[in-house]
Amino acid sequence: MREMLKLFIAVVVFSCLSGGVLAAIQNFTKERIEYQQLKFVKGPAIKSIMEGCSNDPLSDRLKIADKDKEMQVFIGEFDGRRNTVAFETFGKGFGGAMGVIVGVNLENDEIVGVGVTTHSETPGVGSKAKTDPEFTAQFKGLSLLDPFKVKADGGEIDALSGATISSRGVCGAVVEAGEIYKRLKPQLLEKIKQKQG
Repeated sequence: MREMLKLFIAVVVFSCLSGGVLAAIQNFTKERIEYQQLKFVKGPAIKSIMEGCSNDPLSDRLKIADKDKEMQVFIGEFDGRRNTVAFETFGKGFGGAMGVIVGVNLENDEIVGVGVTTHSETPGVGSKAKTDPEFTAQFKGLSLLDPFKVKADGGEIDALSGATISSRGVCGAVVEAGEIYKRLKPQLLEKIKQKQG
């Protein structure tokens, strides 16, 4: 019985120490991991959308609460004005959720760019939503406050050949971005102003 008790205590102590070490490592590396994910997963889309900005939008970002979640908003400065933001939303593609970064000009509510960050779409077909610049270029200059649909559904966006569901997923993510933007625009403007001053 004594042996069992000693073994039990040893296991409990070892588990507590291991858990503490793992928690410390996670806390120590959390920011670094987050930045690496930003740089390599979202970064290419953000940099493409914010091309020509005078700041680093990956570093110049803020966190903002939207309903029950916290979002990261990336800020772009053009001609000395911090007038562009980008954030990620999600749409439902053929293979599951698609992450889409949408950039918008705060002064005129126009989309400055759209980029797919993550997806599980069919390689060479639905995956073109991420790699085909002509597809995402269709959104540029349109008002984020307008609804978006592919032409097959009565909208004005040309779907990718053989990938209508993936194209609908991107449109759905842009529509979601518009809804978030409407809710958060006053808060975004205030937070950007505070960050500047």
